[in-house]
Amino acid sequence: MFAKISSVGLFGLNAFPVTAEISASQGVPAIDIVGLADQSVQESRMRIKAAIQNSGMKFGSLKCVINLSPASIKKSGSGYDLAILAAMLTVAGYIPKELDGKAFIGEVSLGGEICPIQGALAMAIEAAANGTAELYLPYENAAEAAVVKNIRVFGVKTIGELAAHLTGRKLLMPTKPVPITEESYRLGVDFSEVKGQEAVKAAIEVAAAGFHNMLMIGPPGTGKSMIAKRIPTVLPRMSFEESIETTKIHSVAGTLSPTSPLITKRPFRNVSHTASSVGLIGGGSIPKPGEISLAHNGVLFLDEFPEFDRRVLETLRQPLENGEITISRAAGAVTYPCNIMLVAAMNPCPCGNFGSPLKKCTCTVQQVSRYLGKISQPILDRIDIQAEVSSVSYEELSGNSKSECSAAMAERIAKAREIQEKRFRGTGIRSNSGITPDILHDVCVLDEKAGDYLKLAFEKTGLSARAYDRVLKVARTCADLDGSELIGKPHIARAVSYRSLDRKYWGGSLSLS
Repeated sequence: MFAKISSVGLFGLNAFPVTAEISASQGVPAIDIVGLADQSVQESRMRIKAAIQNSGMKFGSLKCVINLSPASIKKSGSGYDLAILAAMLTVAGYIPKELDGKAFIGEVSLGGEICPIQGALAMAIEAAANGTAELYLPYENAAEAAVVKNIRVFGVKTIGELAAHLTGRKLLMPTKPVPITEESYRLGVDFSEVKGQEAVKAAIEVAAAGFHNMLMIGPPGTGKSMIAKRIPTVLPRMSFEESIETTKIHSVAGTLSPTSPLITKRPFRNVSHTASSVGLIGGGSIPKPGEISLAHNGVLFLDEFPEFDRRVLETLRQPLENGEITISRAAGAVTYPCNIMLVAAMNPCPCGNFGSPLKKCTCTVQQVSRYLGKISQPILDRIDIQAEVSSVSYEELSGNSKSECSAAMAERIAKAREIQEKRFRGTGIRSNSGITPDILHDVCVLDEKAGDYLKLAFEKTGLSARAYDRVLKVARTCADLDGSELIGKPHIARAVSYRSLDRKYWGGSLSLS
């Protein structure tokens, strides 16, 4: 007896079609699994055998050889259980052999329940791309997979339920996609709650409009974290494509909420300074996505920036530049996208009072230098906008006047993003921060005064080549916010001013007086 059942495998974000082939004959009962299956797949033999017995079925005296094709690709994880089970039930006569156009993924418990898996969305997309008409997977993963078009998704709870459906005794209903409502986009916080800090909000508006990386420096208690948490409220709404990209990553990582099968709010990942490089960029024997990929299409917030291990921070250099991170292991290489807006916050010194006109700094020059020296120049060069967050006055805190709300800021940002969308249509670039060197000077056209001012600023401040490019990109965003096609002197001046903290804190000898 011979049967073939379709399934889908997963390595990182890369899904691939798998066929569970079974050859069964009378003999000493045995189950052998071949096809480069690792230990977790081999263990499915015991899980499936117990599940069949505990579901009231009998397998008989059959010797089975199961091949997971293609045999050249290593298979890992418990997601092949359901396909192997379906193949065994087929040769045992419990379900029909005509299963063309159907694919099965899921883990089987000893009691016959179908348990949830990670990466269901990526596998559902691959199944649909291969022409699969029906996908059977754990009930808990059904809503997640149902967002994929051109495929019917059936959530299954038990082996008995699956057999009853496939034999026509009791049909299951296909899972409908969860509707996206206005409530799906609400974040619950707003910039109107932030008192004062108008200059910082203006810098954030530029950063959000161009999706630029940003660094906030200021003493403790000035609202750096509060401001950072509200940045997603002014970013444009995620497109369906962006939602799918981000949801796939969270699905693979196992962080997807059962109540929110599709991520519609831009991620905000607040990472502790105790994070390791694996936690930040991803890793493991079978590489999992790190915080930088979980923040894809959203904000990665690193508070207490200099408190991070310097080696951990240096791992950000390549992903920030390329918008993706490749993790190589013996089992293979995995690439995860990480198109993020990095927002970092830090105190100016260990005690937090360096440069404050109100409080005296208790740190020595050496302590301040050592503290600031944890942030390398290559990392600083990858941060487009620097903003100083000052202490808020009593009058601002106690006043009844309301600050500008997120919706008003978001409206201006959306208009600037519309300009960028038209400009970069068909190029794969989504915002000004992603402008590539080959088109930089084509899209960042300066008028005569702007060119003269940039030359003067470059000579006086000693900008690096990378910083020069990023100043142009920020100036392009400033011009877009003003609705100007040409970049003028005010736009260059504003972009250069956002690099001024380089010189104040890292550009020369420190004075604590």
